[in-house]
Amino acid sequence: MFLASIPSPDQGVWRIGPLSLRAYAICILIGIVAAIWWGERRWAARGGEQGTVLDVAVFAVPFGLIGGRLYHVATDYHLYFGEGRNPLDIFAIWNGGLGIWGAIALGGVGAWIACRRRGIPLPMMADALAPGIILAQAIGRLGNWFNQELYGGPTDLPWGLELYQRIDPATGLEDQVNGIAVDHTPIAVVHPTFLYELLWNLGVVLLLIWADRRFRLGHGRVFALYVAGYTLGRFWIELMRTDQATMIFGQRINVFTSGLVFLGAVAYLILARRGREDPALARGTNPDRDGSTGATGGDSDGGGGTAVAGGAAATDAGAGDRRDAGGASSERGASGPDASDSSGSSGSRAEVSVSSTADAGVSSGSSSSSSSSDSGSGSDGGGGGGD
Repeated sequence: MFLASIPSPDQGVWRIGPLSLRAYAICILIGIVAAIWWGERRWAARGGEQGTVLDVAVFAVPFGLIGGRLYHVATDYHLYFGEGRNPLDIFAIWNGGLGIWGAIALGGVGAWIACRRRGIPLPMMADALAPGIILAQAIGRLGNWFNQELYGGPTDLPWGLELYQRIDPATGLEDQVNGIAVDHTPIAVVHPTFLYELLWNLGVVLLLIWADRRFRLGHGRVFALYVAGYTLGRFWIELMRTDQATMIFGQRINVFTSGLVFLGAVAYLILARRGREDPALARGTNPDRDGSTGATGGDSDGGGGTAVAGGAAATDAGAGDRRDAGGASSERGASGPDASDSSGSSGSRAEVSVSSTADAGVSSGSSSSSSSSDSGSGSDGGGGGGD
């Protein structure tokens, strides 16, 4: 037997002593856990270290919750300010009211802070997180079902959503969020726009996975595709919704927000760099910077070693040549100590050896000069390696 419509849950809050267990909060938490778990796997596949996404989430999640709440309060201020309203309800986040636009915007700031601390590129991290984020949004939409919110106009379609009147047992007053349905007679049957968005989001998840594998997207383009895909669906879903919202020029404010953000995401998707980042970047390093530094350091160290080895070889060779030359000079009555003295520079010893053999008038002077000059050249070559 097929249902003629979709029933709403009798309640969205269960009280256990002084504690209140809220379905909306549970859905949000499950979505966050799923996004972090999947993000970790995708980040590791891109060359990153396990645990990095969790470190980023420590900043991004609180920032995102604050941003989502601020956007909701700013665009639905009439719920918190004015006659009969309590501004302190701004902090009652458990009653629902998170704007995805603010959550992504301020959550992105938190992620940027965390990525900067870890030395990893924010666009690369955003690409790894994108499918998990949209999956978390889909899970979070179940919370709207429990809260009987985010619905459209009346419908007689078989998947229409039944809305019930809920009563707070403690006060006997109507309370759609904290109350319990005492009568299953629907007060309305409406389009379940929360369900439309949930299914659309799952479709975007599949699109991101396919496109990422097919085109090897990087440099923030997976995230841009997520934003474009989500806002495209949100645009037409907003046009169907009839729950209370701030209106601009006769349209819900999120219709304009969706359109503008969609255009920005498409522009980024087109203009962003093609290809995927070097996996080394995911480990908190910059190959261009570190590679050049390492190469320079390696060349410097290697050059230094070459200089030392070259200098040592030149000194040994020079000393050996000078000893030979000195021996030859001694046999011919030349000044041997000057030629064989290895305490001075190679050039000085060359001059002394040349001078000594020249004064002695023997032919071995040219040999000593040649040997000493070669020794000096070897020392220069070693120094060039160090430079």
